[in-house]
Amino acid sequence: MHPSQVLFPGNQQPVSLPVCDHYAGSEKLMRKSIALQQQLGPIFDITLDCEDGAGAGNEAAHAELVAALIAGGDNLHQRIGARVHAFGSPWFEQDVAIICAKSRPAYLMLPKAEGLADVAAALSHINRAAQNGGAAQQPGAKPIPLHVLIETHGALHDAYQIAALPQVESLSFGIMDFVSAHYGAIGDEAMHSPGQFTHLLVARAKLAIAAACHAHGKVPSHNVTTDIRNPEAAGADARHAAAEFAYTRMWSIHPSQIAPIVQALTPAASAVDNASQILEKAQSAAWGPIQHQGRLHDRASYRYYWTLLQRAKSSGAALPARAAQFI
Repeated sequence: MHPSQVLFPGNQQPVSLPVCDHYAGSEKLMRKSIALQQQLGPIFDITLDCEDGAGAGNEAAHAELVAALIAGGDNLHQRIGARVHAFGSPWFEQDVAIICAKSRPAYLMLPKAEGLADVAAALSHINRAAQNGGAAQQPGAKPIPLHVLIETHGALHDAYQIAALPQVESLSFGIMDFVSAHYGAIGDEAMHSPGQFTHLLVARAKLAIAAACHAHGKVPSHNVTTDIRNPEAAGADARHAAAEFAYTRMWSIHPSQIAPIVQALTPAASAVDNASQILEKAQSAAWGPIQHQGRLHDRASYRYYWTLLQRAKSSGAALPARAAQFI
């Protein structure tokens, strides 16, 4: 049997996404990002931004452009999503109607939700729009996945329930809006490193989001690094977020940040090889307990090593030949 059937009964395996989520708002940057994804492969997602990318009065035309790019022939890997305006915004329904009618996004990102009720209502609207969309209809198509930005007090309070929604794939931390929502009680040094990892309220929010995601097999996505002159700063933040806060995905806001983030969040070759060896032994033992290099392993650790291989694959890492049977 395939390990996903053995290790995750009832098909409750965790969501697997590329480790980097790259944002682009202007047409020039959107097209550049798509060209880069064609060159590098689907090792990062692209989120085309309607919320911050559309100029005032140009919201409908911008949503039309986003839909056209998602539906276009350059979307080779079908890993392009879109951030729509906030639920309750005058342009939320318009964004959703246009994008769902004319394209099939890999996901939609919902910003500034005030809590579970906003997310549930937004999902209902998105699903209705997809049903009525025509161009978005495909035989057997699943509902469009939703990614949710946690950047308000209410959304953070409801993070566990939001992550539990089946259609939600990922929660992202919106650090700048979250810090701003404290009206000066948190200094702006907490919007970037090292303060973002040491301020207790900000660290608490990061941990709550990660814990909610992992409790429900969803993907926690770390906030942006605003230092775009130093790409390695994004890599350093990604390593810190992964090692101490259990984040497995991170935003990029500049093309130069993509490679450092992917490198930081991709499992090391030695870890991939070790995981492959353990799973190979486990399969030979019909997924019963085994011993490997003096350590006992069972299905609990097999789940860990299987998900490690999934993350390595989605990052474009070279996998040992023995790993192919487990992917």
